[in-house]
Amino acid sequence: MIPALSAAAGALALHTAVNARLLRVPTATRTDVRVSVLLPVRDEAARVGPCVRALLAQRGVDLEIVVLDDGSCDGTADVVREVAQGDPRLRLLTGRPLPRGWLGKPHACAQLAEAAARTSDVLVFVDADVTLAPHAVAATVALLDERGLDLLSPYPRQEAPGATRLVQPLLQWSWLTFLPLRLAERSRRPSLSAANGQLLAVRRSAYDRIGGHAAVHDEVVEDVALLRALKAGGGTGGVCDGTALATTRMYDSWPELVDGYSKSLWTLPLPAVALLLALYVAPPVAALRGSRAGALGYAAGVAGRVVAARRTGSPALPDALAHPLSVLVLAVLTARSRSARRRGGLTWKGRAL
Repeated sequence: MIPALSAAAGALALHTAVNARLLRVPTATRTDVRVSVLLPVRDEAARVGPCVRALLAQRGVDLEIVVLDDGSCDGTADVVREVAQGDPRLRLLTGRPLPRGWLGKPHACAQLAEAAARTSDVLVFVDADVTLAPHAVAATVALLDERGLDLLSPYPRQEAPGATRLVQPLLQWSWLTFLPLRLAERSRRPSLSAANGQLLAVRRSAYDRIGGHAAVHDEVVEDVALLRALKAGGGTGGVCDGTALATTRMYDSWPELVDGYSKSLWTLPLPAVALLLALYVAPPVAALRGSRAGALGYAAGVAGRVVAARRTGSPALPDALAHPLSVLVLAVLTARSRSARRRGGLTWKGRAL
């Protein structure tokens, strides 16, 4: 089986290279579309300041900014007020109690969409750990409009300090490797979906048509679920290159990454985990035992990682050389997440999932 697995890894590396060439890059600096930028925050006092400053510095777009404080206990709202300094474009709301059956982020996003101006044609959701370039909103909305899509998610450049570099780059690598981007963009098949709620633009009409975040009220990975709901309702959308538009650091340490991934990795199907291990761990193990085909398979996995890293602004080497270890660690984290879910022990920001 090793020659076949190595050949498949090589084909996927080639597919990664094709996707890297086809990945759309938002470059516009202006849009005439009216936009509501929506920012849910919960205990983000240490991160929200740069995010809000970047939102207030957006150029080339007529926008309002709505921030919803979802029960923060660390002074997040005070930081927002201090940074905003009374700017009339920004409104700060206090979130309502979490209803039974809802998860926190979908509920916060639903309240934000409800509060957004009805004159806004596009809703842009942003996370508090994201810092936008001054043209980010205008470029995102202009490309959404140009392509006639219902949802567009520019994938931010991921900062991964320390040991988090072992896992974080797998985010961009995964969809560049396995998702046919141009086909997925126009396809209405929910299975062909990738999105990132760190920066996500959606047409108000399409969002309202599916019932907004109520359609994904209990989804841990609510961003991908929202795109799937849109596609199930006849909509279109996908990812594009957000490397020059946004930067994020999801986790500052390995323990933070483990906690963050534990809340959501249980959604990764076991057959997908098995496929990753077969493609990217079995060949290098065989190579250690003298298999030339295994060595070629290992090289193919490394090549795919290098292509993805260079395209998305992540370190290429030596990180890519540890690709088999990265996949193995991802499998372990998935097992940990599934175990915690079975025990009912999944929490995030003080709330049970």
